[in-house]
Amino acid sequence: MRFLHTSDWHLGRSFHRTSLLDAQRAFLDHLVTAVREHDVDVVLVAGDIYDRAVPPLAAVELFDDALHRLAGLGVPTVMISGNHDSPRRFGVGAGLIERAGIHLRTAPAECGTPVVLPDAHGDVAFYGLPYLEPALVRAELGAERPGHAAVLEAAMDRVRADLAGRPAGTRSVVLAHAFVSGGVSSDSERDIAVGGVAAVPAALFDGIDYTALGHLHGAQTLTERVRYSGSPLAYSFSEAHHRKTMWLVDLDADGTVTADRLDTPVPRPLARLRGRLADLLADPAHARHENAWVEAVLTDPLRPDEPMARLAKRFPHIVSLAFEPERPDEDPLASYARRLRGRTDQQIAEDFVAHVRGGHGPDTAERALLADAFDAVRADDSEARR
Repeated sequence: MRFLHTSDWHLGRSFHRTSLLDAQRAFLDHLVTAVREHDVDVVLVAGDIYDRAVPPLAAVELFDDALHRLAGLGVPTVMISGNHDSPRRFGVGAGLIERAGIHLRTAPAECGTPVVLPDAHGDVAFYGLPYLEPALVRAELGAERPGHAAVLEAAMDRVRADLAGRPAGTRSVVLAHAFVSGGVSSDSERDIAVGGVAAVPAALFDGIDYTALGHLHGAQTLTERVRYSGSPLAYSFSEAHHRKTMWLVDLDADGTVTADRLDTPVPRPLARLRGRLADLLADPAHARHENAWVEAVLTDPLRPDEPMARLAKRFPHIVSLAFEPERPDEDPLASYARRLRGRTDQQIAEDFVAHVRGGHGPDTAERALLADAFDAVRADDSEARR
């Protein structure tokens, strides 16, 4: 069986206030063409179809058009909701839509209920694990511990229990929206950390023939059977180095997996430039970036006059400008920025407690209280999106 693995469409998202709807439409045109030209049997979309819980009408219309075109090809599609999607809104009409071959999986209770599709060698069971917010689904799934790893483990227990009752030789595919250990993140993914721990081990998916992951925006191979497709478009300058693709996966009769990357259309390249204004305007090495979306970080010790207007004359598609003046190492502002870089919310809060107490950080009970507070905020945010 051949399937196309994609995720993180984020329909309706803009790039630094620049609409991406045309680029997203071009991607969906490309996806439909790829399904037809590569004789794809099934399309898998591993979450974050929309960029927010209540998407704009234009994004909904784009999604609706894509579903009609896929259904028109007679190619089944399996989709799960991600942490940006509202599972209740996204799942409306799922029973009716399923009659057209579009299978939406948004409810935790459905984790162990697969979409079973046959090929010449037998059945393939596709299990959809939507984004599972631990505080909201722990009780429903019967997870013994809090956290992402525990709820995903409970969901996978249901998957394995169902698979064990199926005929020998039934192949299995899992779609999941999660942060799996070994994956590399970028700036455009919403934080799903709970208690400072978001990553789950890839070993949770052992025994599954293929796991189609969503959430991280860079295409990644964690194992030959566990992969992220990444987003089809770049949604932050941290993705400037990404090669945006989809996975074209062949699942053989014995469960052997072979996967190839299909490039997606690039609406405009990204460039991150850093230096003094005069150098950015004059350096001939930057000529190749003049048609790119540009993020410029100026290092001038003193802020230049009208920097955005001056840069726009050479880089008409500049969309982001920041200032990081060159400072001596002993400058307190420079050292503070370095201390914060790469630290979690929990770590920053603990550092603040230590600061106001003259160096005495929180004890174990206080750390747990801070973790509970951050978990409650994230749970409230997830509940508001449902």
